[in-house]
Amino acid sequence: MRKDRSRELLHRARAVIPGGVNSPVRAFKSVGGDPLFIARAKGANVWDADGNGYIDYVGSWGPMILGHADPSVVEAVKNAVDRGSSFGAPTEGEIRLAEAIVKRVPSVQKVRLVSSGTEATMSALRLARGFTGRDDIVKFEGCYHGHADHLLVKAGSGVATFDLPDSKGVPADFAKHTISLPYNDISAVRELFAQRGQKIAAIIVEPVAGNMGLVPPVNGFLETLRDVATQYGALLIFDEVMTGFRVHAAGAQGLYAITPDLTAFGKIVGGGLPLGAFGGRADVMDMLAPDGPVYQAGTLSGNPCAVAAGLKTLENLSAPGLYDQLEKISRRIGEGLAAILRETGIPGRVQRVGSMFTLYFGDGTPLKNFADAKAADHNRFSAYFAEMLARGIYLPPSGYEANFVSLAHTTDDVDRTLDSARAAMTSLAAS
Repeated sequence: MRKDRSRELLHRARAVIPGGVNSPVRAFKSVGGDPLFIARAKGANVWDADGNGYIDYVGSWGPMILGHADPSVVEAVKNAVDRGSSFGAPTEGEIRLAEAIVKRVPSVQKVRLVSSGTEATMSALRLARGFTGRDDIVKFEGCYHGHADHLLVKAGSGVATFDLPDSKGVPADFAKHTISLPYNDISAVRELFAQRGQKIAAIIVEPVAGNMGLVPPVNGFLETLRDVATQYGALLIFDEVMTGFRVHAAGAQGLYAITPDLTAFGKIVGGGLPLGAFGGRADVMDMLAPDGPVYQAGTLSGNPCAVAAGLKTLENLSAPGLYDQLEKISRRIGEGLAAILRETGIPGRVQRVGSMFTLYFGDGTPLKNFADAKAADHNRFSAYFAEMLARGIYLPPSGYEANFVSLAHTTDDVDRTLDSARAAMTSLAAS
């Protein structure tokens, strides 16, 4: 497998781009080696700059649920750009996409389009603070909600710990109103709200965590968040940037039958182009400018090309049976990987919700929080990643990430992936 061209591009990139990449996980620091530079993609496959082909489980980190370069999405974007790539003025397409989101997600009565998931979560939290008149927010260790200053905090040890910034360049004062709790810890949530509930503006959570690998909510966790938010007058914000329109037609809130006050969307909602959204109760959303006092704006918000891609993707996902098809192929790979772990005697666990999954190496017990994810065997994952890449399987280059299955993945793709995984794990078991 040649990598000369990718290495040449990395050398050039490092001269003009910090670390040679425009998002840190792309640098392969977690798994070692040099990153691949992707030249093109189609369906469930990507090809690097050296012409090597791979079955892809990154899927642009989630949006490519239809597969790469879906013909109908490509055509919609071409038609949009022919009409003009940006106007800085309202378009009918924005209304149609907003209507599509409202129709699919019952908790969303009004929606504001933005340009990224980070912008969606940042804006939803500002809105929650403006609506409640409170400052404190609650997040959970291991849940990533974008790189806004007040969200880049370390998790505290113990209940109601105000945390320090997790990145240089973030003043401590920006993070002092952010409280981190262990994910899935129901008692910690109840204790915190008993102590400080009247000061908390919002709870923000990934209803299915995808940024410490795939960690599902335990029974009663999301229900508890809904209960305490209602009891103490806080807003419940679901960060469905990953899970929205992926784990269910109405996102994780549809899968688990929980109604948040606000929801942040990204990835699939833009069909692979830069677009995010946040929406929820009309009385909360009406606090946004120009109708209300909470300011939020963006020059490229509702970009017509991104709107066209997102709208066409959601239209395609409305076809009957597609989510059942996606569940069937995702179950096949999840169960297949679990069987290979048993066959090879390698301790580990596959965790999956819908078309998102993570293979953890470790003692095989369920992972419920970030401490569990950190305790997994990440050295073995790095070795596994290298073995799979050499066999033409492109996985997320970190043990803290979720894999994404698309409707373009075929049974043959999955069987080839499982054959590669069996060979990789056999090699690991012998080493």
